[in-house]
Amino acid sequence: MTDTPEGLALPTALAEVAEVGFEWEWDEETDETRGCDFEPYDHFEEPDRTAWWFRLWTGNQEVDGGEFRFFGTTGSGDYTGFWLVRPDAAITEQPVVYIGSEGESGVIARDLGDLLWLFAAGLGPAEAFTDPGSPTQPNEAFHAIAERHAAGRRRTPTQIVAAARAEFPQFTDLIDAMCR
Repeated sequence: MTDTPEGLALPTALAEVAEVGFEWEWDEETDETRGCDFEPYDHFEEPDRTAWWFRLWTGNQEVDGGEFRFFGTTGSGDYTGFWLVRPDAAITEQPVVYIGSEGESGVIARDLGDLLWLFAAGLGPAEAFTDPGSPTQPNEAFHAIAERHAAGRRRTPTQIVAAARAEFPQFTDLIDAMCR
């Protein structure tokens, strides 16, 4: 783990996920993928970087994405991070959002504990957003992390994503209102 600017260090559980990392393969012959296309950062994205790309993504120079703390991306430029919407709640208790490179957006987990169980089930953020009920290969390393940091909270990916979307149905409207 590298030194990080003060305030940008990941929560312990997320740092453990980043250390394990995600595997992803695309089979050119069958046009099938295995694993998850997700690259967790070793620290939260710096606010200046978030502001730069968020303004590009929304086409709105008046926003800076300051209500988010992004901690990973995909090869195609999708972002995943915490949405700082719960006043006075720890970052690990904030909902986790997915912002796709093609304009998609949504809440995928109510908090870090739920996200850990999505990872344990074999889903990355993009897979949780697009099809949380898809068949997956559970990840034992992530399962161990989820057991350590969110014991007793295991649910199916479909239940996790549905609960997050039910609690925060306004997220997509909020993002759409920022776009120009």
